[in-house]
Amino acid sequence: MAGSAGTPGTPRVLRAMNDRAALDLLLSHGPLTRTRIGKLTGLSKPTASQLLARLEAAGLVIATGTSEGRPGPNAQLYVVNPGAAYAAGLDVTPERVLAAVADVTGRTVGEYALPTPGRRPAEPVVRQVTDALDGAVKEAGLARDDIHRLVIGTPGAFDPNTGRLRYASHLPGWHTPSLLDELAAALPMPVEYENDVNLVAIAEQRLGAAQGHDDFVLLWNEGGLGAALVLGGRLHRGWTGGAGEVGFLPVPGAPLVRQVTKANSGGYQELAGSQAIPKLARELGIRPVPGGPYAEAAAALVKQAAAHNEGPHRQLLKTYATGLATGLASLVSVLDPELVVLSGASLTAGGEPLRALVQAELEELAASRPRLVIGDVHEHPVLRGALESALAATRDEVFDTSR
Repeated sequence: MAGSAGTPGTPRVLRAMNDRAALDLLLSHGPLTRTRIGKLTGLSKPTASQLLARLEAAGLVIATGTSEGRPGPNAQLYVVNPGAAYAAGLDVTPERVLAAVADVTGRTVGEYALPTPGRRPAEPVVRQVTDALDGAVKEAGLARDDIHRLVIGTPGAFDPNTGRLRYASHLPGWHTPSLLDELAAALPMPVEYENDVNLVAIAEQRLGAAQGHDDFVLLWNEGGLGAALVLGGRLHRGWTGGAGEVGFLPVPGAPLVRQVTKANSGGYQELAGSQAIPKLARELGIRPVPGGPYAEAAAALVKQAAAHNEGPHRQLLKTYATGLATGLASLVSVLDPELVVLSGASLTAGGEPLRALVQAELEELAASRPRLVIGDVHEHPVLRGALESALAATRDEVFDTSR
């Protein structure tokens, strides 16, 4: 009915749009005066004053000090109330569950790492998730009920058609048919599940090297080799959630791997994954080859190789770059992205020397020539992406003043 609450163009909807615009400005700019908010939104001073009074009454903004160093009297500054809402993220690997809580402004207020060593989980997965979350919640000085939304990042992806985790046979305990129902019953907040590399892409798009880009590929190489595909500004997940599982991609230079899901590997993984780098170093006579987890050894070798302009270290970097470009050539030929972001320790460790070699190789192997960049989000990028995803949905809910 014309004029009813919630109809586009009605005063309630217009006020809500102005409220959201002001809140987004405060998130991006930090403390602002009423006058500055009015100028940035195009609102009159009385309307801006009413808006701020409304947001203060709703607990969404708070006054914080006054402006100084300008002509005239000092003006009151306003910021988004950090305690208006909280969101949480989890980064799950076979070795540990890393949890964090952020306030609505994006500031991390609590973190907790729960080790999960061994091929079989010492505790059921639901217990692992709740213990990790509770550890971060406790550090933040909050209760579990204070969390508005949780996003969990895992290797592989939960098939939206079956609810089963696929493409991650190396993650023990996460493949039971009833897992998502059990987690929903144990947790009081909405829970979303996302592929770990997709979350890195979200972090890079919101905070890092892919800001302002709607079409890009993120190539990740750390524990495994994977990609995230952002097309038209949105993640492309595929019918079963497996879009971007490029480690399984058959590529020239590597033997065909059959029964790839059982092997949890494929041609591209064998050619350019982290586990191939220590092997290549030994073949080139590089000594000593670092011990420990192969992802850490690979990153150390790539960093060492990037510092050399000749000899076996340079050959390692060139061979690695060719392997990376071989798989990327297939991706960019199909997708034609504007940008490729290189992320994960086995890629970022190579810095500009590796990026330049991969760019040069790719330009010879593919007709499409996207720009290659190194990712900017280095500290727990999967967790950061989980928080950014949870925060986006939380803000959409909490900042909606039309209800």
